[in-house]
Amino acid sequence: MKKITLPITDDVIKNLHAGDTVLITGTMLTGRDAAHKRLFELIEKNEPLPVDIRGEVIYYVGPAPAKPNYAVGPAGPTSSYRMDKYTPALLDRGLKGMIGKGARSREVIDSMIKNKAVYFGAVGGAAALISKSIKKVETLAYDDLGTEAIYRFTVEDFPAVVVIDSYGKSALAEYSKPSASQN
Repeated sequence: MKKITLPITDDVIKNLHAGDTVLITGTMLTGRDAAHKRLFELIEKNEPLPVDIRGEVIYYVGPAPAKPNYAVGPAGPTSSYRMDKYTPALLDRGLKGMIGKGARSREVIDSMIKNKAVYFGAVGGAAALISKSIKKVETLAYDDLGTEAIYRFTVEDFPAVVVIDSYGKSALAEYSKPSASQN
């Protein structure tokens, strides 16, 4: 088990390998489909983003409302392939890591290699357990999207696995996106 402190550096990224288990501490961004679409549209218009993504890790999650004594409610990962069409542009802008579940497209993997980034997997079905590692939540952008807004999570010992490392090696059996029947 490797302990990682965010923000993540290139030196840390180059020493992570597919299959490594990690505990992540620090701050990370969150965002799902709707937020990614808005960020991508701004990039296409060459307009500034509402958050600085350089050096950041983004967790693909739409957290449930917080229960008493918790910063957030259940916060399990969403399927990462849904962000694939937006991800290379974000990586080119300095994003260094993503956390989600499932396979990524070849285009995303190529962009990860080019930009020295890493893709972590969080355990699906463990949303309540994962939420215990989230200590603080701050809304950063797109509050109108509700749970799909961009948040900053402060986490302590957030459990994850390196699914695809910065060399393009994968802990998954294949690189391909899910078929249309899995959407």
